[in-house]
Amino acid sequence: MLINPVKKYNLTDYFEKYQKSRLIKTNISVVMSISIVLFLLGILGYFVLNSNNITNHFKEKIVLTVFFKKDAKLSEIKTYEKKLKLKKEVKSVKFVSKKDAASSLKKELGEDFIKFLGNNPLQDNLEITLKGQYVTQKTIDSLKTVWEKNPNIADVSYEYFRPLVKVLNQNVKKLSMWIGIISIIFVLLIYLLINSAIRLSIYSKRFSIYTMQMVGATRSFIRKPFLWRSFLLGLTGASIALAGLFLLLYFINLYFPDLQLLHDKKLLAILALIIYATGTGITFISTLFATNHFLRMKNDQLHY
Repeated sequence: MLINPVKKYNLTDYFEKYQKSRLIKTNISVVMSISIVLFLLGILGYFVLNSNNITNHFKEKIVLTVFFKKDAKLSEIKTYEKKLKLKKEVKSVKFVSKKDAASSLKKELGEDFIKFLGNNPLQDNLEITLKGQYVTQKTIDSLKTVWEKNPNIADVSYEYFRPLVKVLNQNVKKLSMWIGIISIIFVLLIYLLINSAIRLSIYSKRFSIYTMQMVGATRSFIRKPFLWRSFLLGLTGASIALAGLFLLLYFINLYFPDLQLLHDKKLLAILALIIYATGTGITFISTLFATNHFLRMKNDQLHY
């Protein structure tokens, strides 16, 4: 009868397994810290880079209405419509006949006002939206003055939107300033958080660094694996952050397609480059300073 030999308890193997397990947990912790802060940076960075597009999206919802006189011919209105579409300031022009305008008003009122009045008092009109960068009080007033000189035009209306234009432009300036300040603060916080995580991970290897020094290893030789490891950790954290960011933008884009969050491929490529450069750059610099710090430590300082 064969008896299985009892496996002897090996303290060295146990310690090695413990160290590997501890290293894996440390790496996961560092990667998660990097990915979370880079994800938040990515959200802020996206809105900084895309702030003009988002602002213009809301500005381009403002409609200027050009009303034509009752004796204006349809052919003249259509010719003027084509002329307006060629203007650099104009994004879109939509012709609304007085018949269509009456139908829309009937639906809003819930009754036939034409029967009550005996005629249709509404006018043929053009609904005009401008490109975002031209939605300013000065530009709109200038265009209005030019359009009103046309003998077929009775009125140009946008009084309802006038306060909105003013508020939008004022708030955009304030928002841009605060986003800039927040971005600077946020980048500093990101550096401190990632730097702390990296220093803690290298602190756990301080005895290994000291031992390598004792056997004659050069500083560059000791730093090299730590720098390479931190670069990979930064790369991994940045990849996770970008995956989360693009997933978030994808779902937001599903619910708000008009914002076209994934439309600008160049902007997304710049954002990805910034995230990767920040993730790998900060981890590399933090590791360089941390390893240099521990390389200068003496034996009696290792236990503190």
